[in-house]
Amino acid sequence: MKIRSLELFKVPPRWLFLKITTDDGLVGWGEPVVEGRADTVKAAVEELSEYLIGREAGAIEDLWQTLYRGGFYRGGPILTSAISGIEQALWDIKGKRLGVPVYELLGGRVRDKMRVYAWIGGDRPADTALAAREKLEQGYSAIKMNGTEELHWIDSYDKVEAAVERLAAIREAVGYKLGVGIDFHGRVHKGMAKLLVKELEPYKPMFIEEPVLPENNEALREIARHTAIPIATGERMYTRWGFKQLLESGYADILQPDLSHAGGIWETRKIAAMAEAYDVAVAPHCPLGPIALAASLQLDFCTPNAFIQEQSLGIHYNEGSDLLDYLVDPSVFHYEQGFVGLLTKPGLGIEVDEAKVREMAAIGHDWKNPVWRHEDGSIAEW
Repeated sequence: MKIRSLELFKVPPRWLFLKITTDDGLVGWGEPVVEGRADTVKAAVEELSEYLIGREAGAIEDLWQTLYRGGFYRGGPILTSAISGIEQALWDIKGKRLGVPVYELLGGRVRDKMRVYAWIGGDRPADTALAAREKLEQGYSAIKMNGTEELHWIDSYDKVEAAVERLAAIREAVGYKLGVGIDFHGRVHKGMAKLLVKELEPYKPMFIEEPVLPENNEALREIARHTAIPIATGERMYTRWGFKQLLESGYADILQPDLSHAGGIWETRKIAAMAEAYDVAVAPHCPLGPIALAASLQLDFCTPNAFIQEQSLGIHYNEGSDLLDYLVDPSVFHYEQGFVGLLTKPGLGIEVDEAKVREMAAIGHDWKNPVWRHEDGSIAEW
C-alpha cells in the first residue's frame, strides 16, 4: 500500500483539499490549509510530497516524524498545516483499508454523539439576539460570536458597553438555554481584556476565547484573576510542544487545537491527552470545511475531555459554498438537538464529491482576511 500521488484542490469559499491515492487505488482526503494562505500551504505540501511518494501509506507515525523532524526548522502554521492535511488523508486511507472509522483505531468511542455550536453575528457582531433565537429554534444548545470589533490597547468604555449589551440582549431573548462562547479573536489586549471579562461575567458566557494573542499567553494569569469564566485558547498553537507551557501555567480551562493546523488527528489526540492530565477540556477549532470537521469528530468520539465541537455551517466566511456542498451524502452531519451523531463509515466517515471538488477548483478562491485599522490609521487586530 504505497503512496502513488498527491493532488491539491483550492476550492471556495477559502479551503484547500488534498487527495492522496495509493498504488492499489485507495483514496484518502485531508484539509491542509491556513485561512488566507492557501497557496503557501499548497506549496508546502508539494515540497513535502517527495518524502511521501513510494512510502508505505499506513506508517502514519513514522511519516509524521519524517515530515516534522526531517527539516532543521520546525513548527509554525504553514508546515504543521501541510502535515495536518497529509496526516488526515493517511488516517482516511488506513480506516478505509481496515473497514473502520478512525476513532476505532484510536481506542474506540467514548460517546455516541457530539455536541456542536453554531456561529452568529459576523466579524462585526450585530443582531445577536435575533440570531441566537434562530439557532435555538434550529435545535442548537450553544453558539459563539465575536465579542468586539477592533479595540486599541486601551480603548473607550462605549465599546465595552456595546459588547456587554450584545450578550445581555441574548440573555433577555433566550435566557440561559443557550451556551454562549465569546471570541475575543486576539483583538483584545491585556488591559481591555481584564475589563471586558469582568463586565461580561454577570451574563455567564460559556467561555472566553483567545482573550489575548497566543504570543501573550503569560497575560492569561492576570486575566484569570479577574474572572471565573472559563478561558479557552489554542487555535493558533501547533503541536504538543506548543501547548506544553500553556498547560503548565494552569490558566487555560479549554484547549482549542485545530486539526488542520496543530499537526493532524493523532497529534491533536496527544495534545488532548496532555490536557486531560491537567484537568483541561478540549473543544477543537474548526471554522473550515467538511474534511476538517470529519477529522475533528473522529477525535471527539474517542477523546474523554472533548466537550463541544465548532463547525462552519452557515458561518459568515462561507459565501458561495458551504460545509455540506462537497459531500456525496450531507446527512452524515445531521444535527439534532445540538448534537451530531456518530460517524460510522470507514476512515474519516465521509464521502467527498470529487466531481464537485474538481468543478469548484476550476473557480478557486483568493480569500484573505481583512486588514483593519483604527481611526488613527494604525493597524488593528482582526
